[in-house]
Amino acid sequence: MGTPRGLEATPLIKDGVLYTTSSWDVVHAMNAKTGDTLWTHDPKVPRDRALFYCCDVVNRGVALYRGKVYVATLDGRLIALDERTGAPLWSVDTTEGGKPYSITSAPRIARGMVVIGNGGSEYGVRGYISAYDAQTGKFAWRSYTVPGDPSRGFESKAMEAAAKTWSGDYWKAGGGGAAWEGIVYDPALDLLYFGTGNPTAWYRAIRGGGDSLYTASIVAVHAGTGEIAWHFQTTPGDNWDYDATQPLVQADLNIHGVARKVIMQANKNGFFYVLDRKTGEFLSGAPFVSGITWATGLDRKGRPLEAPGVATIKPVIVSPSPDGAHNWHPMAFSPQTGLVYLPAKVGTQSVHAPDPKWKYDPNNVNIGLDPMYDGELNAKLQTMPPATGKLLAWDPVAGKEAWSVTYPTLEGGGVLVTGNLVFQGRADGVLAAYRATDGKELWKFDTGTGIIAPPVTYLVEGVQYISVMAGWGGPLALFNPPGSGPVKPGFGRIVTFTLDGAAKLRALPLSRKSRPDPPIAVNASKQVVHEGELLYTFHCAPCHGLNAVAGPLPDLRYSGKEVMDGIEDIVLRGTRAESGMPSFQKLLNARQVRAIQSYILSRARESAAGNPPKP
Repeated sequence: MGTPRGLEATPLIKDGVLYTTSSWDVVHAMNAKTGDTLWTHDPKVPRDRALFYCCDVVNRGVALYRGKVYVATLDGRLIALDERTGAPLWSVDTTEGGKPYSITSAPRIARGMVVIGNGGSEYGVRGYISAYDAQTGKFAWRSYTVPGDPSRGFESKAMEAAAKTWSGDYWKAGGGGAAWEGIVYDPALDLLYFGTGNPTAWYRAIRGGGDSLYTASIVAVHAGTGEIAWHFQTTPGDNWDYDATQPLVQADLNIHGVARKVIMQANKNGFFYVLDRKTGEFLSGAPFVSGITWATGLDRKGRPLEAPGVATIKPVIVSPSPDGAHNWHPMAFSPQTGLVYLPAKVGTQSVHAPDPKWKYDPNNVNIGLDPMYDGELNAKLQTMPPATGKLLAWDPVAGKEAWSVTYPTLEGGGVLVTGNLVFQGRADGVLAAYRATDGKELWKFDTGTGIIAPPVTYLVEGVQYISVMAGWGGPLALFNPPGSGPVKPGFGRIVTFTLDGAAKLRALPLSRKSRPDPPIAVNASKQVVHEGELLYTFHCAPCHGLNAVAGPLPDLRYSGKEVMDGIEDIVLRGTRAESGMPSFQKLLNARQVRAIQSYILSRARESAAGNPPKP
């Protein structure tokens, strides 16, 4: 696929053609039988805005409708392409006023419209979803997820009601609640469903009290107008980045002898929810992982019972971590077994240290985290048991685990169920098949690169194929924390299987020298190096890796003399912005950049001497 970055798309197949996307929103049309490229379309997303693209420059796929292919881009565009040639037919800007919105999700078709959300809650935006005429691109409607400035009036009764659940001048930071993933449609009820993200900033102690509707919520809107039909808030007053944007799966279940049309979600916060999809009524909820510390359970209406002391201004360790017990990775439901299959992470934890001095900054990330926190909880976190990853089969009627398989790495990819088989890839590059009824492993294959996307299956000329995008990326891959088990950064590829497939896979590894060779000497005090470590961890590690040990992006310990000598030009003046390395001129000064340089060189020297990275 021509990239070492993350590949997260769910390919779509029509008439023997496979349509998918790679990093930077490049669209590919391929012969689904042979893999031959039919056409590609590069929307030319600006690389210099990479600072505001959360998280990694990924795209989760396209929509197909009446001869057109629809793709949304990181810089907020929605584009219609000709299905046969890839030629652009129309393009609209879906975002407001140059604010730091981004889009990583696939569009959804409903009522002859293309519906799309966006991301950006960490940077300070106001969330919404929008609908456009699928043939012309004409704007149809917009449905906001959080209220705006009260002095300008409210767009709806729902926004007026939501404003009563916020504190202070919430609108100045946008509010958040971005609908960055997972829109689904029920044509019988004519309802669209989506989840919303965190408020801005994360922490109530600095943001203000209240439930902050409709953040961290599952929302249903009328497809014709975008008017909110119902909502269910999974984490009221969210304080830990527990977005409710995980996949929403519709099913018809028999619950207590009653046939119910339900919608289900395995939430970041560690609870599995079953709701009536017509009314939003809470039917059941239960923890699907152990070790949850932020809440002790749910009340009879599904509201969490928040644990004491987990949402104060004081630093605290909380589980699950912001990445969640389950994130955007697709899960699958089998009517045959009645089970839901999903990738789960057990025992993730994180230090939450609110910054009491936080103020909204449009040029910076607006989490509200203290960027220079260096307290005892950091050390305590390293002594806690490592988290584990598993493929979980969940019984949504009984509200309990049916079976699970623990894998050797923390991160598992999206899930496909077909017949009595469950397929899933992992961060170590293995694609495996399990028996759906009991989890027995039946087959596995090493694709050479970590997998986070879900496999898909399709028929061409009577032959069944399984295809998967193998490309290790996303926030966990970029941050590359220790203790995640074996992971395999590599060059992205799409790999396809049949029962009698006999092709040989040449999976070239993404290799680096065994040890760095620092190009210049470190000439800085321990205090400066330590300051550089804290600055690096906050500003640089989200892309170049914790402890300066990178995943798929350049490992700065291996930087040559030209890079180290020109580090101020690169970091402050953006001389490599066209390659995706933006300018940090509004966030850092020259002294701080030199401190970061000293830290990187010290890590290179430690690695050259064979010393392992610090935890």
